[in-house]
Amino acid sequence: MVNMQINKTRQNDMVICSITGDIDINSSPDIRKNLDELTGKQEKKIVLDLDNVSYIDSSGLATLVEMLKKTRKYGGKLRLSNLADKVKSLFEITKLDKLFEIYETSEQAKANF
Repeated sequence: MVNMQINKTRQNDMVICSITGDIDINSSPDIRKNLDELTGKQEKKIVLDLDNVSYIDSSGLATLVEMLKKTRKYGGKLRLSNLADKVKSLFEITKLDKLFEIYETSEQAKANF
């Protein structure tokens, strides 16, 4: 059973995806499917709000990197916000904090597009 939810809200020309639950081997396919919908429509501005994500495994990281690449391919931007300390340190350890634009809050992420 996958205990993960994605709530998508549109604000003007951007989409905010609030993810709740762990991003792991079990939930990654669901996240990929949801984000593929957005990249398929070539959404230019996507914010992933990870406020309610306490754990990401390697398959979750791979999914996020894959989505970032797809978004960049058509000139879109993918931003992350509200990372829990544990999740943020994972991005720092793996040096993915250099690849992704990470913001403290969704408001900051939205303001910087």
